[in-house]
Amino acid sequence: MDKGRLEAFSDGVIAVIITIMVLELKVPQGTDWGALRPVLPVFCSYVLSFVYVAIYWNNHHHMLQACSKVNGRVLWANLHLLFWMSLVPVVTGWMGQNHAARIPVGLYGAVLLLTGFAYLLLARALIALHGHDSPLAVALGRDDKGKVSLLLYALAVTVSFVNTTGALAIYALVAVIWIAPDPRIERRIAAREAARPE
Repeated sequence: MDKGRLEAFSDGVIAVIITIMVLELKVPQGTDWGALRPVLPVFCSYVLSFVYVAIYWNNHHHMLQACSKVNGRVLWANLHLLFWMSLVPVVTGWMGQNHAARIPVGLYGAVLLLTGFAYLLLARALIALHGHDSPLAVALGRDDKGKVSLLLYALAVTVSFVNTTGALAIYALVAVIWIAPDPRIERRIAAREAARPE
């Protein structure tokens, strides 16, 4: 199957996720700097989640650029990823409106953990379809970066019940690790393009 519809559908869902998140931001009540104080926790939650959604969109795009086709397993794995991503606006709003309380911060991390796991499953489905010597498989290798991220999410969920600031710092750390599109995949795509006859 052609991958175009999967990419277009995913882009649409991710655009809706970002739209829902930004609609959770309320207009400050007042005209002085103090009016921003009540909306600051929601805004900070939005920024962190926007970065995460952007990271997934970027890496999803790069991963699919390294592939030529999809199948039913890949379609379901992609929908599984989009399901968990679609919960990001809910946990973002809950965490922001409750000033980073323990349970909302923990649930936020649980959604990030399950989203990361779903992304790993999608990558594995694409590798199974394209082969273990495919550009994507070679680029990802053992995917230590992805596995470490899952461990950090799990750690942050645990830490959230003791220290929410520590958990938020771990979430931010994982975002920093992934902020740039995966260079392993970019290098493989560039190598494949360079090898093509003109």
